[in-house]
Amino acid sequence: MKHISRIEFIAGSKEELLPDFLPEFPCITTSALLDQFTGRLVPWHWHKALELFYMESGELEYCTPGGTMLFPAGTGGLVNSNVLHMTRARAQSARTFQLHHIFDPSFLAGEAGSRIFRRYIEPITAASQLELIPLYPDTPEHSTILDMLRSSFELKEQEEGYELLLRNSLSAIWLKLFTLPRPASATVHPYGAADDKVKSMMIYIHEHYPEKIQISDLSEAAYISERECYRAFKKYLHMSPVDYIRSYRLQMACQMLLKSNAPVTAISQACGLGSSSYFGKIFRESIGCTPQEYRSIWQNPDNSGQN
Repeated sequence: MKHISRIEFIAGSKEELLPDFLPEFPCITTSALLDQFTGRLVPWHWHKALELFYMESGELEYCTPGGTMLFPAGTGGLVNSNVLHMTRARAQSARTFQLHHIFDPSFLAGEAGSRIFRRYIEPITAASQLELIPLYPDTPEHSTILDMLRSSFELKEQEEGYELLLRNSLSAIWLKLFTLPRPASATVHPYGAADDKVKSMMIYIHEHYPEKIQISDLSEAAYISERECYRAFKKYLHMSPVDYIRSYRLQMACQMLLKSNAPVTAISQACGLGSSSYFGKIFRESIGCTPQEYRSIWQNPDNSGQN
C-alpha cells in the first residue's frame, strides 16, 4: 500500500497523477493521512479512475459540485469517474486517516465493450449526474459493503495471487454497490457542459499560475463570458475564480517549499504570489504557519508539528 501526502497533476490533461498506476494493472491501493496535506485538505481534482474509500479514523468532508457530505470513521463510499471533488479534514486536532482503492473500470470489466462493462459498469460510470455513493454502517446494505471494503485493504501485495484476490474482492463490492437504490443513496447534480468548462478553466490556471491571470483569460479558455465564469466556479467549486487561483498557487508553493531549499522570496515569485511579505501573510492565513515553519515541519519527518 502506497502512502500519499499530496497530489500532483498530469501535464496536458491536468487530471490527478496517480502514482504507480500502470496499464497492465490499472489499480492502486493507497493510504492518506490528511494531517500531512497542505491545509489538511486535498484540493479540487478529478480522475477517470473510480475511487473506493474507507475512513479509518477522523472525520472527512467530501465536496462535489452537488454539495458536501461528511464521512466519520467507519464510513466509506465511491467517487464516480471524472467527478470534480475535494476533501477536507473536519477537526484540526483529530488524526484523519483514509484508505483508497483507485482503479480503471477495465480492471473489473476488461474491454469497454464487454458484456460486464455494458451491463454492470457503464450504468454507473455513464451516469455523469451520479457523483458520490456514500456508505454508512447504520444502513444494513451499506454495513455489509463496508465490511467487505475494509477486508479488501487487508490483502497483502506479497501474497500469492494478490492481483486476482483484489480484483475478485472489488468485483464483489461493485456488485453490491450496483444493487443499491439510486439516486436516493447518492449525491447528484444536473450535469451539463459547464462542468467541462470549469475543468478547462482549471487547466488554464494549472498551466499559467506563475503568470498574472485575468478573469478574461479564464473566460476565453472556456469560450464563455466573464459573468458565466464567476457563476460556474461558484456553482461547481463553491468558490470564486480568484479564490481558486490563490488556493492553487499556495498548493504549488507548499510543494516547492518541500522539494527545494529555494529562498521564500523566489518561491513566492515562482508561484505568482508577489512579494514575500504578501506571500507570508496569505500563507499564514491559509495554512496556519509561516512558509519557513511549514518547510521546517514537513521537511523533517521526526518533527511532529502540524500545519
